[in-house]
Amino acid sequence: MIDINVVKEYLLTLQARITDALQDADADLALQQDDWQRKSGGGGRSRVMQDGKVFEQAGINFSHVYGDSLPPSASAGRPELAGRSFQALGDSLVIHPLNPYVPATHMNVRFLVAEKKDAEPVWWFGGGFDLTPFYGFEEDARYWHKTAKEACVEFGEDVYPKYKRWCDEYFYIRHRQEPRGIGGLFFDDLNEWGFKKCFAFMQSVGDHFLKAYLPIVERRKDMSYGERERNFQLYRRGRYVEFNLVYDRGTLFGLQSGGRTESILMSLPPQVKWQYNWQPEPGSAEAELYEKFLKPRDWI
Repeated sequence: MIDINVVKEYLLTLQARITDALQDADADLALQQDDWQRKSGGGGRSRVMQDGKVFEQAGINFSHVYGDSLPPSASAGRPELAGRSFQALGDSLVIHPLNPYVPATHMNVRFLVAEKKDAEPVWWFGGGFDLTPFYGFEEDARYWHKTAKEACVEFGEDVYPKYKRWCDEYFYIRHRQEPRGIGGLFFDDLNEWGFKKCFAFMQSVGDHFLKAYLPIVERRKDMSYGERERNFQLYRRGRYVEFNLVYDRGTLFGLQSGGRTESILMSLPPQVKWQYNWQPEPGSAEAELYEKFLKPRDWI
């Protein structure tokens, strides 16, 4: 039996837990919270934290929106859903660290149900988390993927390989012919296990995010860096912007469904730069990112 309220309670609690954990890791973060309403139905709670010593910007949004028909981004691949009313709930998080040796990260967990009179509701869970380093460390990559696998292990041996591969394929910047980062997990349209088990998997993904990310932050946050590393970080952030605005399904869904623009675009970094036809110096740490880390591989 579908229970939207229990999903909503979990998502709000997860948002609060992550907010507290980030503020514990960076006491200088200034928190701004906005509770907003959507004209067509629903609303959300946005939390954006800025100007810390560890995190330049961190945002985690909760939203619960509903309406009479699904936006094109949700129904394009499933025409049978056209004309159904919907409810969509989710947490979406993006963290842009200050130190270039600390990777950026994204996490999202969500639930959607589409309903029509005299028909069974159609529902599914989706989400995942991925890591975007500017400077690669094999220790961090192995730990990240080991924790991602731990989130999946009790749901079947094939779950981590399947959703790891899907993440590699999804977070790929086709016009650059390169991945956004080193991946992690990505899943969508999950309903084949029944509501209870699918919800438990979504919770496992959400609960493993801090376990995966914060130890990496602790290892890298005090590393010394200079103008060169900062410039490379800002340049690589441009790739993040390109992916989010061109390909990301969550961004498209939010904008097409009439969501709050400020909350949707809080995923974009506060500072970024583009440089025409820039190429890394051969043998440099910047070149190593492209040669060793921006290539799908088995990190475990």
